[in-house]
Amino acid sequence: MEELKTNDYLRGIVLNLPESPGIYQYLNDEGTIIYVGKAKNLKRRVSSYFNREHESGKTRVLVSKIADIRYIVVKTEEDALLLENNLIKKYKPRYNVSLKDDKTYPSICVQNEYFPRVFRTRKIIRNGSSYYGPYSHVPAMYALLDLIKHLYPLRTCHYNLTPENIRTGKFRVCLEYHIKNCAGPCIGKQSHEEYMKNIGEIKEILKGNTHDVERMLYQQMQNLAAEMRFEEAQKVKEKYQLIENYRAKSEVVNSALHNIDVFSIEEDTEEKSAFINYLHITNGAINQAFTFEYKKRLNESKEELLALGIVEMRERYKSHSSEIIVPFEMDIELKGITFTIPLRGDKKKLLDLSILNVKQYKADRLKQSDKLNPEQRTTRLLKEIQEMLHMNRMPLRIECFDNSNIQGSDPVAGCVVFVKGKPSKNDYRKYNIKTVTGPDDYASMQEVVRRRYQRAREENAPLPDLLITDGGKGQMGAVKQVLDELGLDIPVAGLAKDGRHRTSELLFGFPPQVIGMKQGTPLFQLMTRIQDEVHRYAITFHRDKRSKRQIASELDQIKGIGPKAKDALLKEFKSVKRIREASPESLAAVVGNAKAALLKAYFEETTEEKTGF
Repeated sequence: MEELKTNDYLRGIVLNLPESPGIYQYLNDEGTIIYVGKAKNLKRRVSSYFNREHESGKTRVLVSKIADIRYIVVKTEEDALLLENNLIKKYKPRYNVSLKDDKTYPSICVQNEYFPRVFRTRKIIRNGSSYYGPYSHVPAMYALLDLIKHLYPLRTCHYNLTPENIRTGKFRVCLEYHIKNCAGPCIGKQSHEEYMKNIGEIKEILKGNTHDVERMLYQQMQNLAAEMRFEEAQKVKEKYQLIENYRAKSEVVNSALHNIDVFSIEEDTEEKSAFINYLHITNGAINQAFTFEYKKRLNESKEELLALGIVEMRERYKSHSSEIIVPFEMDIELKGITFTIPLRGDKKKLLDLSILNVKQYKADRLKQSDKLNPEQRTTRLLKEIQEMLHMNRMPLRIECFDNSNIQGSDPVAGCVVFVKGKPSKNDYRKYNIKTVTGPDDYASMQEVVRRRYQRAREENAPLPDLLITDGGKGQMGAVKQVLDELGLDIPVAGLAKDGRHRTSELLFGFPPQVIGMKQGTPLFQLMTRIQDEVHRYAITFHRDKRSKRQIASELDQIKGIGPKAKDALLKEFKSVKRIREASPESLAAVVGNAKAALLKAYFEETTEEKTGF
């Protein structure tokens, strides 16, 4: 306990801590609470902060700032969880995780009034009103409001509908009454008892208890039919069918699964965040769905963060479910609650749905963040490559090579350079193959790599963090051999293509191993772009060289036509065919009468040789 050796005051507190459940608070020298934690065993947990070297720099800073320790002993671990959650929200300590509460999701409010209104809102006002949500999937909320509107005639006005105001005839009915969207409680056309009966059913629907409302309406329909009140029975039947249709669409699993909470978590190590999804299931349907973000302060584990999230969400939404579905074993105990880790069946479907939601939320957040900071996306992508290939450093500079020839003729190679994920065209290089005869791709690649990095070493030019060959294992081996000869430790990868000449797999290591790349991911898109770019660059160079050779072989044979005249002719007429077909006057306008005569004489002579006349 190095820190405690120099601080007898803290040492005395730690040595006398009880070995029982509780929460502990760390205070700085100003008396401000900087951290709140829970523990099954207070003495063991608090001692762990002082008796070992911490990897996390933030934890070391936290320990260095502790000037005082307070603690509260509780009876159970559940009490410790609840108390920790409340104290974190109350004091917002600097080194605790912070809940990034997205308050933009709307809820449905049943207003606390004599004749309550039902409407969507983004503001939670604690005035006795009931709130349901928030709804992260806004279309689902509108579907629910639309169902309620078709089932029950509710007022939408802002009148103060007190019994006194209604009795004195203070109000007149509006258009909503005439189009049968409201039953006219403002003028006494609908009793308070009938209106509140509808509100009670609406609250059950909002809680997800559509099955109970459906059963009640079915019984009411049967009673009315038995009394020969068929018109009223038909109206109730229409309501019953609306709820039946809604329930069929909203139910995700068997309706026997009732009053269950589902939690899942996804981390973003780059941003030091964790995303937690919460679903509440009622009668097989999702009644509440919410995803929220925790910003880490120390190196909190998934288990610790999920435990915080479970306590926070259950308290916020007043959940009393006795079963919680989670993705892994939880080291917490909550009185009367069973933790389930499903492997198959309907409960596994619910867990998979929660995981799908949390991953989508994370992806959406990252997209928003990337739009605000494009460099962050590039850094994340390069970090992903570094981790996948187990590299010592991020591949900020990537160089890729490709050969191009037709049966060994006009062999060339190209090298493209990507810096921080973007092409650096000033660093691109073209190479004529000088020492290889015939179509030998391996030897050609070795020549180019040797020439490039010998020169880079001599000129102290930057070397790549990752070298990629546009080919498979053979190309990689040939390149590795040259790098070993030069004494260069540059990681080598290979990009292979499928039968349709599309990027298919990334190879790395010796012996080369296939690195999985999922199509459509940023990593796959970057590798495809690099491979397409080096292929385009090499083949364009090869075509240019072949075209120049073909043109040169024709014009170079004409005595009296030098390089300047040849360039002027090609610039004006673009091809030898057009030069051959041009009139003497057009040729003379470019190279003069004497050279024009030489050209016409040459072309007439070669034409006679070809035709035999």
